[in-house]
Amino acid sequence: MRLAEVIGRVTLSQCDPTVTGGTWIVAVPLLAEGIAAIAAGNSTNSSGAGREEAIIVYDDLGASPGDIIAVSEGAEASAPFHPDSKPLDAYNACLLDKIELTN
Repeated sequence: MRLAEVIGRVTLSQCDPTVTGGTWIVAVPLLAEGIAAIAAGNSTNSSGAGREEAIIVYDDLGASPGDIIAVSEGAEASAPFHPDSKPLDAYNACLLDKIELTN
């Protein structure tokens, strides 16, 4: 599971019927440097140091741009829907209210 910052939404003209009810969001996975910057209150933009390439994430929790989320990827992304089968590669598992780092 990785932390990511939501930077936008995806609009689809057609969607697989098994994934109705949620939305698709664009999120930027955070590296340790990016997480530390957000914990320190220095979140500035969606690119640059401490951030990876954007990914598309299925969201049924209501994340908005600027939110920090925990993303489950691969086979684990569809695990919350077991025994139903959903064609997901990334799933928003939770919304984070606050990040606090301690030494």
